[in-house]
Amino acid sequence: MKYAPSHEPCPLPFSPFKSCTVPRPIGWLSSVSTAGIENIAPYSQWQNLTFDPPMVMFAANRYPDGRRKDTVVNAEETGWFVWNMATYALREAVNISAMALPPEESEFDRLAVTKVYAGNAPIPMVGESPVTFECRYLSTHHLPGNSPVGSVDVVFARVEMIHIDDRVVRPDGRLDIESIRPIARMGYFDYAVIDSVFEMRVPGSDAAAQAGLEGRAGG
Repeated sequence: MKYAPSHEPCPLPFSPFKSCTVPRPIGWLSSVSTAGIENIAPYSQWQNLTFDPPMVMFAANRYPDGRRKDTVVNAEETGWFVWNMATYALREAVNISAMALPPEESEFDRLAVTKVYAGNAPIPMVGESPVTFECRYLSTHHLPGNSPVGSVDVVFARVEMIHIDDRVVRPDGRLDIESIRPIARMGYFDYAVIDSVFEMRVPGSDAAAQAGLEGRAGG
């Protein structure tokens, strides 16, 4: 089977594209508008870019009427947003926060989570999330699609502060991902949870490469 998605109909009843690029980390992003409305929403098109200094990106598709997502507007206008790690224990809150609400309504009002405010800007972080990043907005790159909802705003940012719950740090100084149980986006309405981890080391890699892959402090 093969088809050209830009000009041929999908031969399957459901598009396989999002089910092939899996699992995708969830950008559970909180922000605040210039009017002071607190916002939080999950984005499945989220990724780290580099580590020195740490930089990240998220891509937000526009609404059918062409409006941009609140997180994009808030990041541009205030210069900040926060990434909250989405975990299995927080899955229901993540799902509720995906609701499309008017800009004047706060998703936090519907969530049973604790708000803890960031230090660089008055943005609420999810207190129950084991890891959060305070992200300084850098730029937005717009990619037009074949439709308004296919058009996407790609936002780039630099991580200025990392918060980690001490309880999820192992004695060897690594994060205990199996106890954190982050969730990831799949295709359709499906999600996955990370509760099993295995290690592989690149054969022949030198000390510098090993340090970079491992994320060793000072490496």
